[in-house]
Amino acid sequence: MYGKWKDSWFFNVRKDVLSGITVALALIPEAIAFSILAGVDPMVGLYASFIIALVISFTGGRMGMISAATGAMASLMGPLVAKYGIEYLFAASILTGIIQYLMGVFKFGKFITFIPHSVVIGFVNALAIIIFLAQLPSFAGAGWQMYAMVAGTLVIVYGLPRITKAVPSALVAIIVMTIISINLHLDVRTVGDMGEITQTLPFFHVPDFHLSLQAIGVILPISLALAVVGITESLMTATIVDEMTETKSDKNKEVRGQGIANVFSGFFGGMAGCAMIGQTVINVKSGGRSRLSTFVSGVFLLFLIMVLGNVVKQIPMGALVGVMFMVSIGTFDWKSLRTIAKIPRSDALVMVITVAIVVATSNLAIGVLSGVTLSALIFGWRSAKIKAFTSIDANGAKTYRVSGQLFFGTMTYFIDLFDYRNDPETITIDFSSSHVWDHSAVTAIAKTIAKYEQLGKTVICIGLNEESKLLVKQAS
Repeated sequence: MYGKWKDSWFFNVRKDVLSGITVALALIPEAIAFSILAGVDPMVGLYASFIIALVISFTGGRMGMISAATGAMASLMGPLVAKYGIEYLFAASILTGIIQYLMGVFKFGKFITFIPHSVVIGFVNALAIIIFLAQLPSFAGAGWQMYAMVAGTLVIVYGLPRITKAVPSALVAIIVMTIISINLHLDVRTVGDMGEITQTLPFFHVPDFHLSLQAIGVILPISLALAVVGITESLMTATIVDEMTETKSDKNKEVRGQGIANVFSGFFGGMAGCAMIGQTVINVKSGGRSRLSTFVSGVFLLFLIMVLGNVVKQIPMGALVGVMFMVSIGTFDWKSLRTIAKIPRSDALVMVITVAIVVATSNLAIGVLSGVTLSALIFGWRSAKIKAFTSIDANGAKTYRVSGQLFFGTMTYFIDLFDYRNDPETITIDFSSSHVWDHSAVTAIAKTIAKYEQLGKTVICIGLNEESKLLVKQAS
């Protein structure tokens, strides 16, 4: 048992603790901003971030990934809160978690394997752009001090690792910039300007929600949307972390874990959340690798709220904006710009469209779904090609050697391959270079044979592989 805990919790303690602290500092303004977006008190987002990070550190399937309140989820909550109130939000968060847990039980995590690499790259680049654009409002009405603070943060973030990597450069940057801002009394926006932080603990609370079919009908569509968006972002983020750390994750366990975390969040005054690509990148680049880093990010976030609330309020936004610029730069796949002219045009198109839709809608699920759908259509178009090479033997029998995939997309083309009236009495159809995929293909073969038999001709089918034979036999 100890070995199992050590392998997932305590193999990287110093870096995990420091990276978790760094993430906690970066979580605060994000959680407040997302609370405002959802139309709720800032503490709802902060409680959600603490609870989700804490629970997912035990239940998640991807070590080192940060989950909390997110903008993608918050954007779906605003209308529900505005019309029905916050208690419906808590109930919707709990139902979201239940749906996600069931998704994990039924192994929805495997669907991440159906997302093409071009969509993953488009998703990553779109998130990098969104993170960058999200920082720009902080410059509205700002003076030179804000720009100087962002520049100073970036100098420390990129310069310190050249001297030492003993501590995360982002953490040092936030601390140094905060000290400078406080001591010099700089006129810059701080975390405290974003919303009120109250030093109170979250408590167990059953939502004041009248359980009825009508009420369920109100929250179910929202919860389904939240579940899909949350799982999409979480699985995509898990895939990215897999590649960054060259390790594997349990996607179905992650889906179940997200569900459990959201159920807890709803019962403790928080809103539903999911994996955060920005904070996850901060964690990974700061050295976070184990479950401990996620746990520390949640616990230290609560510590900041309860004990250091007055200090946290004085953290300059310029420092956090600088860190998020680093995240944006580090998240973007710059290699994709160099290779976009070398990869197939269809893949490049999918990548660009995924980026455009995600940036335009700020909806990750819609962007990814659009990219996957377009990729599937392109694949289907490429696969919907079927040919037949003909030959006539010494006895006058004609052989059609079919080449290509037989499925619903090639059914009509297959039927049109044959010269029914002019063909000889005996026809052989050779499927050695083909494969029968579905019932439509079986129907096409049956129709072809029926047409020949109506003309009094004999058809012999050869070359079907075992899987195709089985499908034909089952459907006949």
